[in-house]
Amino acid sequence: MSKTRLSPDSWIDAGLRALDSRGPSSLKAETLARILGTTKGSFYWHFKDIADFNAQLAKDWKRRAATSLVAALESSAPVAERLHQIGTPAAAEAAMRAWARETPSAAAELAEIDQLRLDATAALLRDAGISNPEIARGLYASAVGLAALAPDPTTADQAALHTLIDLVLALR
Repeated sequence: MSKTRLSPDSWIDAGLRALDSRGPSSLKAETLARILGTTKGSFYWHFKDIADFNAQLAKDWKRRAATSLVAALESSAPVAERLHQIGTPAAAEAAMRAWARETPSAAAELAEIDQLRLDATAALLRDAGISNPEIARGLYASAVGLAALAPDPTTADQAALHTLIDLVLALR
């Protein structure tokens, strides 16, 4: 067993890695304790129960995704490049979407990020002279769909999304 004292962040990081590599069924105190080489007691020292852990894990995922979104929006890069950044899935994105289908706390956090990304996509398109909100929705839906096709985003998937973004911008 681990001699190092674990923090709540250690558990959250392990949870995100487990969610990404093993799926939602791995988000159990015993499974995570085994991954971290410690006891379940450490888990319950930091979290009231698995629902508390799930809520904190979902909040942390949202925080990380929002940080990435803000970085893209605050960048001085051209609009096309910032749109490409928004379309790049966050860590564990496909697993998060699967988990959100069965976990209300995850669904709520994912819905907030989806809305923020959709609003950001629409704002960037407006900056580029494209005011139709359906185009923003279509681009964002394409990004989500491509991420769902392959849980591990491939270069080809990203190239397909970038091509679509570039096409939309070229047609303005």
